[in-house]
Amino acid sequence: MERARLLSSVKRIQLVASRLVENLLAGDYRSVFRGPGIEFDEVREYVDGDDARLIDWNVSSRMDAPYTKTFREERELTLVLVVDVSASLLSGSRGRMRHELVAELFALVSLAAAVNNDRVGSILFSDRIEEWTSPRKGKRHALRLVTDLVGVEPAGSGSDLALALRTTGEALKRRGVVVIISDFKTQGYIQDLTLVSRRHDVIAIRVSDPTDYEYPQSGIVRLQDPESERTIVANGRSRRFREEYTAFWEASRDEWRRECQRRGIGTLEISTRDDPATELIRFFERRRDR
Repeated sequence: MERARLLSSVKRIQLVASRLVENLLAGDYRSVFRGPGIEFDEVREYVDGDDARLIDWNVSSRMDAPYTKTFREERELTLVLVVDVSASLLSGSRGRMRHELVAELFALVSLAAAVNNDRVGSILFSDRIEEWTSPRKGKRHALRLVTDLVGVEPAGSGSDLALALRTTGEALKRRGVVVIISDFKTQGYIQDLTLVSRRHDVIAIRVSDPTDYEYPQSGIVRLQDPESERTIVANGRSRRFREEYTAFWEASRDEWRRECQRRGIGTLEISTRDDPATELIRFFERRRDR
């Protein structure tokens, strides 16, 4: 039964994502990322107007005439998706769980990369690295990444984004694009985020649920953190408790926004009540027009 459910989920995500990527996302996707830069193309004879600083003196001395280096913009991107699979993603409301939203976002971005002939890889993390897949090209590879994400059974329950970012920095040798998909309910990752953002184009996608910012009016219940297993007593009838709850999570979100903005990191917030494709398209359009 579990295998049948898994296969059905993968096929549904693949079908929806493929249609959206091919019809809507592909063109915008490629224009919104900061590419890896320029690469050496060839050495040719120097002509008036060329930059004298690019003269290749070794070649010039052998040819007894000035020759200059030429460069071209690198067109191929390497994309790594850093994806949170910790226990805090196993909840949600209004008919959609957070981890389902994560899977849809992951499929859309990875398939967009495949359609544009870019290399895409992934790091799935909890409080450890659950799985690392090297970047490769091709739609079949992208679909394998989606299948691996949907079928992952994390060994850890907590979340260590700092570890995932360090692993990404060590694995991604050349400039690339790093897309983080997480609820960012973790600490101690800012230093590693800073280091990764200095070298790569980083996009942070924060997955949320309406209950993150609005506690329901209910009775007294015991809430348990799915990662730490710590518990608190919550009184949903208390207006003060509900207001403090909202203020805490809004402050957390505002701090996340500020830290990302300081580092030039693009941010996107998507709730379980949102359509991920629509939100991605709007994000791509804003980045393209920037």
